[in-house]
Parts: sequence; C-alpha cells; structure tokens
Amino acid sequence: MPRRPALVLLVLCAAIGAADARTVYRCVRDATVSLSTAPEPGSKCEAKTLDDNAAMLPNLWGELGVFSGTLYEWKAADGAVVYTTRRMPGATPYLKFTVETPRGSPAHEGLGQLGKPRLDAHATTFRKTAKARKVDDAFLRAIAHAESGFDDDAVSPKGAQGVMQLMPDVQRDYGVRDPFDPAQSIDAAARHLRALLGRYKGDYALAAAAYNAGIGTVAKYRGVPPYAETIAYVAKVQALHARYRAAMKLPPLDPPLRAAQ
Repeated sequence: MPRRPALVLLVLCAAIGAADARTVYRCVRDATVSLSTAPEPGSKCEAKTLDDNAAMLPNLWGELGVFSGTLYEWKAADGAVVYTTRRMPGATPYLKFTVETPRGSPAHEGLGQLGKPRLDAHATTFRKTAKARKVDDAFLRAIAHAESGFDDDAVSPKGAQGVMQLMPDVQRDYGVRDPFDPAQSIDAAARHLRALLGRYKGDYALAAAAYNAGIGTVAKYRGVPPYAETIAYVAKVQALHARYRAAMKLPPLDPPLRAAQ
C-alpha cells in the first residue's frame, strides 16, 4: 500500500460522500493523533475542511515519520457510522494503512518554530547532571529549549524562573537558593524530571505534561490534560527530544506524537 498521508484522507472523504468540500476531524488524546469523520468522545478534535478541487490533500498528521495503522468503523451514540484511525470501543477494522509524513513539519499549529538543537549551551553542566541524576541528557536539554531557549535570566508571567523555568514550589522542594544559577536550575529540574519519569513509568509525554501543568492536573485527567497549551507543550518537547537525540547520535525514541491505534 502506498506510503502517503493522503491515503487515509481519501478513504475518509469517500466515507463522507460526494461534496465539493468535506470535513475531517483531527483529534488529539494522550499525545496521540487520529483522523475521524466525526468528533471522538474523549479527544480534543479540530474540524478540517478539505477542498475537492485542491491540487493535493494536506498533511493533518504532523511529524510522525513512517508508521502503520488501522482505519476503524464504529457507530456513534446517535447511530451514525463513523470512520476513525483510533480504536474506539466496539469498533471493527476497516483497512490497514502505512503513512509516511514529512520530516520537519509541525505536529500542530501550537508547535511553533523549534529551531536547531543547541548542544553548546551549558554542555558540561547538562552532561554531568544528566549522568549524575540518571536522566536522559537529550530530554533535559529539550525541556530547557522549550522552557527558556537556554536563557538563564528568563522569567515567565506565571513566576517560573531560570533556564529550566522552575516554579517557586519546585525550587523549595529541591533546595534551590538561586533559580538563576544554571547549575542549580538544571540539577533541580533533572531531579524533578527523574521523579516524574519514575511516577509515570518512563512515559516522557506524561512527564512533560506534569512539568508544564502539574502532577495534580495530570492525575485529574488521567493523562495529558486537554489544555491547548499543555498539548502543544508536550508535542514541542517530544519533537525537541527527538532532535536532540539525533544531534547527539543517540537511537531514536517514539515520534513526537503517536498515531492512535
């Protein structure tokens, strides 16, 4: 089967029926992306209008690399037949597909311009701290890149400070005396991220979500909170994580956003 993002869109469009323009829903839940002919319960979905007269169909997946999935058929609460790439309760497989999405494209509008990995910024501190605290060096740098762009003096409107943008309560928890000292900031962040990764059994998406929105919020929603800011943040960190691992010649991990299965 061809490796084209348009393949699944074509099937979805055919399922919708004849029209000059059709609507496909791009749904995000727990850092996974799916496409559907109707909004999915429990997901944050955005309607995308597809023009039949367009020269080519858009890539709604984002930066996922090459992945395989299944298009499912299921009945919504109102009895309507829905086609989706997420396995919903009671759904039956409709077809298998393989998609190759372009590298370097944003996973969604909130991803923004990532920029190139900066391996020179506090290189020794990141390397030594990551090793001492047993945290992936690339992940630690990805957080710093997303949080402050490696600005030691950064201060957010919400009160986060320093290169790792530590909130005052995190500073207190880890004994940070000077939040603008890169060494203290990076060490506290590394310990905090190690604790989060331990809590979430190595799930980088949940660790990033908790770093952004707090442990309580992740617990409340039992996953990545359905906040546009947090969803965008998680995708950005995971995309940066992949880029830093590549720049550091480390084996790749999961893609920035996973296709829903």
